Amino acid sequence: MSDPEAIWRTNFHHPGNWDRTYPPTSMVALFEQSARAHPDAPLLDFLGRRYSYGETLDGANRVACGLAAMGYGRGDRIGLFLPNVPHYVAAYYGILKLGATVVNYSPLYSVDELAHQVADSGTRLLFTLSATALLPTALKVLERSGLERLVVGSVAGALPPTKSFFYRLLRRREVTARPDDPRITAFSALIANDGACTSPVIDPERDVALIQYTGGTTGTPKGAMLTHHNLSANARQVAELDPHPEERDSVLGVLPFFHVFANTCVLNRTVVRGGEIVMLPRFDAAQTLAAITRTNPRALPGVPTMYQALLDHPDCTKTDFSALHVCISGGAPLSAELKAKFEAQTGSTMLEGYGLSESSGVVSTNPYDGPAKSGTIGQPLAATRVRLVDKEDPRRAVADGEPGEIVIAGPQIMLGYWQRPEADAEVFVELDGVRWLRTGDVGTIDTDGFIRIVDRLKDMIAVGGFKVFPSQIEAVLHHHPAVKEALVIGLPDSYRGEVPRAYVTLDEGSDVTGEALCGWLNPQLGKHERVDEVVVRLTLPKTMIGKLSRKDLIAEVLDTSSPRT
Repeated sequence: MSDPEAIWRTNFHHPGNWDRTYPPTSMVALFEQSARAHPDAPLLDFLGRRYSYGETLDGANRVACGLAAMGYGRGDRIGLFLPNVPHYVAAYYGILKLGATVVNYSPLYSVDELAHQVADSGTRLLFTLSATALLPTALKVLERSGLERLVVGSVAGALPPTKSFFYRLLRRREVTARPDDPRITAFSALIANDGACTSPVIDPERDVALIQYTGGTTGTPKGAMLTHHNLSANARQVAELDPHPEERDSVLGVLPFFHVFANTCVLNRTVVRGGEIVMLPRFDAAQTLAAITRTNPRALPGVPTMYQALLDHPDCTKTDFSALHVCISGGAPLSAELKAKFEAQTGSTMLEGYGLSESSGVVSTNPYDGPAKSGTIGQPLAATRVRLVDKEDPRRAVADGEPGEIVIAGPQIMLGYWQRPEADAEVFVELDGVRWLRTGDVGTIDTDGFIRIVDRLKDMIAVGGFKVFPSQIEAVLHHHPAVKEALVIGLPDSYRGEVPRAYVTLDEGSDVTGEALCGWLNPQLGKHERVDEVVVRLTLPKTMIGKLSRKDLIAEVLDTSSPRT
């Protein structure tokens, strides 16, 4: 449609007005504001041990002072190689208070992956844990990169006393001793100060708070530079989505904090709201269901595969979901079938949203209350502009009703990629004097202002001159009662250029064959969309946050495939 902004100005289904503004402010200011307002309120519940806002702010102040005493300061890049543990939150806000830049690293990274991003970002110091899954990797990177120091924390020290004892007793194999090396400092030693050092003045619009590496779907990952204003605006935008701010705010934090989805939708927005995060070290279906029973959270952000895993677990039917008001699904398309099953089982509302690392986390979502449209990513957040442009020439608009590449502008859009001016030139386009981010996603906007993702430009399959969208074939596959997960990829074909092929996993107890699924699927598709085969597998590859990975499946299949003749 020619002017969706006219609809959002008059028919905006999120609380408040669409065309409001967000004054620039720092992440530190937002955190300190909440801590001053309710210092004794719980911020974190980590496996039963609770940390108040005041206690966490004190820890962040001590981290900042400890780092300053080591000689680190404004503009330095400092990395977090951590799972979801209280150390992450204290270090995150402590680094920001120092005026330095946080660099998020997945705790699942290999030595090579971590070393590459440490070198690319110029990370000087890295926070990690004395865990066998982390410390040996960090030590190797310390030896082979420009990394100067490690700060190493202990998981046992963050647990309640009883659990801490059993952790030390039963999980010794999971703990690696901290070497006696002057380049390695214990987290406890770092914060052994009064937290009273002077903090620099932060420029919210220019100072980079976070370098968030993208998933690398098109090659080497790039670091999105997110300013304090980017993050603080998105945190406020997301916090304001809830039409019931007076209700108890408790969020189950099972998404990994190193990922931008959790950074905004779990950590930053909860701090803005003064709420509590029920933090789990990683996603485990049984542990997540137990935490829901123990703490009665009101919200659960996650990815579709996580919700499917909860449904598949035998404890799901025994879990009390009565307090769970909303589940926010992102990271991958949410099938109508999964949404219906999860809502029927839990009684909660499941909403689909959309965002990118480059947008600080969130661009749009379906409303908490009011009209929601399954299969769409809802309406944009307040102050977020969305347009559709020609897929070949982003300077041209598309005709009404036609799909186009989604471009976005708003206070949450990144400054640019870290040391990648050539990538900035490709991803940004200027329209009407405004700098717009090209998402690479193809979508439509309906007459109610709801956005629907059709597919990714780079995922499209070229079949004899026709463009085939994998997600449309996957959506048909999800209608089959036996199909649990589905991915469609394009494989080389000497005649047509590419041919679509489907890969699926099945619900437990299903015995339908790939041949039968292919026979059921193809009559429902256009000739150029028809798959050459449906392959039934026990598992499909997933990313570090648990969403299905088309890129990894293509790599797996091409390793064993050759062009069809």
